[in-house]
Amino acid sequence: MKAEVVTTPEQLEQGLAVRKAVFVQEQGVSVELEVDEYDAAPDRCVHFLLRNSNGEAIGASRMKRFDAESAKLQRIAVLRPWRGKGLGRIIVEEMEQRAKSDGYKYAVLDAQVQAVPFYAKQGYEVISEEPFYDAGIEHVRMRKRL
Repeated sequence: MKAEVVTTPEQLEQGLAVRKAVFVQEQGVSVELEVDEYDAAPDRCVHFLLRNSNGEAIGASRMKRFDAESAKLQRIAVLRPWRGKGLGRIIVEEMEQRAKSDGYKYAVLDAQVQAVPFYAKQGYEVISEEPFYDAGIEHVRMRKRL
């Protein structure tokens, strides 16, 4: 299975549906905080979509420039029935490969505290001094050298 780069409005909508199911419905994040100007069109940042063998969207994420050396991985989501199958790792690896091919030396992300062990297994280290709240959920900033 491979995450694809979103190029059409239809793919973008499928990815947004995954993100809304995970972040808005499950976690209670307001849709106004979840969906922003980077989601207005497929070319606003690099969006990724993961599909199952039936072609149904089951995972999504996005990536944008953080600074001259770093890409920021964001909104990484896998639908509940598909978790625990290594799909989040697939999405993260695809994002890292794209970031590296785009010339970035680092990947940065703001991880929900409960997801820190997942990202640590992927080689990310916490770089924020204190946890912080984003959309009412405790996060830490993490980074990995690509």
